[in-house]
Amino acid sequence: MLTTLHTAYSDTRADDLAWALGREPLPALAVLDLQLGGAQLQLRLLGASHQVLLEEEQGSCSETVACIPGSSTPLPLGVSKRLGDWEYEFAARVETLGAGSFAGRAQELLALVADHPHGLAGTFPGSPHAFTAMLAQRTEGQVRWRTWHAYPQEGRLVVTRTRVGVRTPAVATP
Repeated sequence: MLTTLHTAYSDTRADDLAWALGREPLPALAVLDLQLGGAQLQLRLLGASHQVLLEEEQGSCSETVACIPGSSTPLPLGVSKRLGDWEYEFAARVETLGAGSFAGRAQELLALVADHPHGLAGTFPGSPHAFTAMLAQRTEGQVRWRTWHAYPQEGRLVVTRTRVGVRTPAVATP
């Protein structure tokens, strides 16, 4: 699903993004509710990037990547945590692209997500390449999502990927 977000482009620098786990739902500009196996997943586009809410029999998880006023947790390159019976893994990277490459990559990602049944993308007024996009899936008992946050004025694309799934017990070796 592709939508235009009717708000000012509020997080205009990739370096302003922060990561948080366990936040309450924030006001969303666009929402996509998904049922993936036994998991209820809500993809949320915020005025300041994204939030994902996951509910499953084993528990719940809330991930926020956004400009969070007063946050002292910058966007990490990687996080691995135990959340009850779940393993949570998060990774982020920043791609820096030239103007032509950026426009092409933006069009490619928006086309991929807009036509996907588990995808949500929102473009911001003022630039056709200012967007946040999210894509979710469930594979092998795990829920996964990827996000893209575009900063055309900087030529930077922040890419994240997350995996949440039941912990597998360690196998003892003889």
